Order: sequence, then C-alpha cells, then structure tokens
Amino acid sequence: MGSKQDNPRKSDAKRFRKRLLEWFDLHKRDLPWRRDHDPYRVWLSEIMLQQTRVAAVQDHYLRFLQRFPTIKKLAAARESSVLAAWSGLGYYRRARMLHAAARKVVREFAGKLPGSTAELRALPGVGRYTAAAIASIAFGEPIAVVDGNVERVLQRAAGKRIAGELLWRRAQDLLDHKRPGDSNQALMELGATLCLPRQPKCLLCPVSELCATRGELRTAGKPTRQRKREIHYALDCRDDSVFLVQRPPTVTLMPGMWELPEIAPTNANGHAHLTLRHSITVTNYLVRAVPGPAPKTAHGRWIAKSRLTNLPLTGLTRKILRASNII
Repeated sequence: MGSKQDNPRKSDAKRFRKRLLEWFDLHKRDLPWRRDHDPYRVWLSEIMLQQTRVAAVQDHYLRFLQRFPTIKKLAAARESSVLAAWSGLGYYRRARMLHAAARKVVREFAGKLPGSTAELRALPGVGRYTAAAIASIAFGEPIAVVDGNVERVLQRAAGKRIAGELLWRRAQDLLDHKRPGDSNQALMELGATLCLPRQPKCLLCPVSELCATRGELRTAGKPTRQRKREIHYALDCRDDSVFLVQRPPTVTLMPGMWELPEIAPTNANGHAHLTLRHSITVTNYLVRAVPGPAPKTAHGRWIAKSRLTNLPLTGLTRKILRASNII
C-alpha cells in the first residue's frame, strides 16, 4: 500500500483483502440487514443508511419491514403510509423514491429486484453507490463501492487525497472477487468503527501496517460552520386532538409532511412547555414548544392523537410530541 503508483501493488492488495476479511468475520456488527442477503432488505437498508447513522436506522428498519414486508406490499401502499412509516429518518425524498422504485419493480420486473448494477441504476433513487452495494451484497456481483467511510480509509491508506474515478478504481483493486459483498461491507465497517474521522483507532486496525498515514490526513480548508437558529411552535391540544399544519406540496423540503404551527418568539408568552435541540444539515435549532392556541392565520386541522403515529410527521414534530408524551 505504500507504493507511489496509482494502484496498490498486487501483493499488498492481496494482504489487505485477507486481513480485512479476517477482521470483518470476527468483529462485524450484528445488524438486522446482515442476517440474510434478501435483495429487498439489502436495498431498503442501503436507502435508509444514506446520510443517516446506523443507530438511528435499526429500529426504523425493523418497523418498516413489519409494515411493508415485501416489495409488492410497499408498491401497493399509499405514499402517505410510506412517509408515515419513514417518519423520523429525515430526507423524505428517499422514501418517495423508494416507493416509486417499488412500483417500477412490480410493474417491470414482476416484483423481483433486478440483479445488475445497470438495471438497478435505472430505478428511482438508486445511484452508483447504492446500485453497487445491492449488486455486490445481494447478488454477488464483483463491483466495489465508495462511500464516505471507504473514501477516508483509501485516502489514509494511500497517504494522499484521491477522488473521482481514481478512488473507484482503487476500491475495485482492493475488492475480493470471491466475497464482493463482504469485502465492500468490511471496508465500510472499518471506516465506521476504527478509521474514524477524528481520533482513528490505528492500534486496532487490521491493515495498519499497510497504511501510509496511520492517523489523520490534514484537511484542506476550514470546516463548515454550523448555523444557529431559535424556532418556536404552538402546541395546541384539546379533546384528545392536536392542531397540525401540512407543508405545501410545492416546497423542496419535506413537502406534504405534517408539523406543529410555527409562531413568532414574541408570541411565546410565559415558559415553553419544553425546550430541545434539533439539527438539520448545517443548522442547529433551539426549539421551544409553547402550550396555547395556534395563530389564527394557520391553516391546519385537528388530528386525533390516536392517528398521529400513522401520519407522515416531520422528524422534529415527532420528537416534540414524544417529548410531550402525546405519542
């Protein structure tokens, strides 16, 4: 791996693969989507894991499967039901694309997920990484994946910044063609558990001897600064119902989702019912939920508390209602 050439030496690549897979076999996390190679379950997990931590996905994954155990069940569901089951994971466009893709699979592939990367990439919401992950894990296609974890591992192993097609070629050079799915998962697992963004656990790394960096690469430029914002919501409850508003279908962020009506801080008289923090991409929110009537200008509906869990709520609204013991 210490070679200065674009590709790792064959002997080093072979040692890298062997050590990585041996480590993975002993130390891989017991995750629910790893218990079989069912294509639908692999696909679902990969979509859920996009931009979302593993810990946040596990419970959602199992609940989603209980509600939609097959592609045909998912395809036959209403979009609002899919969004409700997805609620809390964020990035709701993923759920909409998953639903659209399930309908296409039923319509064009008789309900069975296609097995090649080319066919998979034709599905809504399936890009290069996701197609390669599904094809390698569920169907054994010898094709490498590159996500953020893999990129970090490969750059540190090479001792330099590499990107684009070179990164994908390097990942392919290190892929074990007999166990492509495990090989890809092992590289991602290494980045997620040992080769961490900060304070990598190099002493525990199975391939540290083949790593040119053994630590952090210096980052170029300044990290993105987190913005701070305070936001207030009216928590208007009566007769076992909560007043909610629906986001317009034309907005780019979470269209059609239900949330509490926002109020201006000047209207938040007295003490907030609860205060919590919530982060979305580069913005950190200080959120205050205030008991009291919704603004007269708010166009919403009274929703029975018993129906709330079946409604596509925004993640923040679900968090507030849970913290308030309403759901």
